[in-house]
Amino acid sequence: MSKVVHVAVGVITRASEDEACQYFLTKRLEKAHQGGKWEFPGGKVENNETVAQALARELKEEVAIDVLSCQPLIKIEHTYRSKEGDEKGDKSVCLDVFIVDNFTGEPSAQEGQGQGWYTLNELEKLDFPEANKTIIDKLVERSL
Repeated sequence: MSKVVHVAVGVITRASEDEACQYFLTKRLEKAHQGGKWEFPGGKVENNETVAQALARELKEEVAIDVLSCQPLIKIEHTYRSKEGDEKGDKSVCLDVFIVDNFTGEPSAQEGQGQGWYTLNELEKLDFPEANKTIIDKLVERSL
């Protein structure tokens, strides 16, 4: 059984000119696990911090924003299977996902990867890691 990686994820939102909600995404570096796919920014929770502290630290490091407040959205546990179909899986994650709609700064990817603001309809057309698809489903559910 693989070790579970605990990750804090931020669904960074803003209203656009036409009032449609937009979501900030970054593209995973090609060399990374699930490389080349789009994702909501975030990162690993360290042993000495809360999920909220990890989220604030990771979003400051990755996209240069300061989180003023956030609200829990969903918790997801997912195992990515190895390409050979190995039952052990190649990586297990536990994603604590938060809506981040109160922040300072303009999000900007700090690691040289792609980035952008997308509407919910646009999100459904992008390539995400499997675990992130559950986040999109939850956002669709909230918008109904």
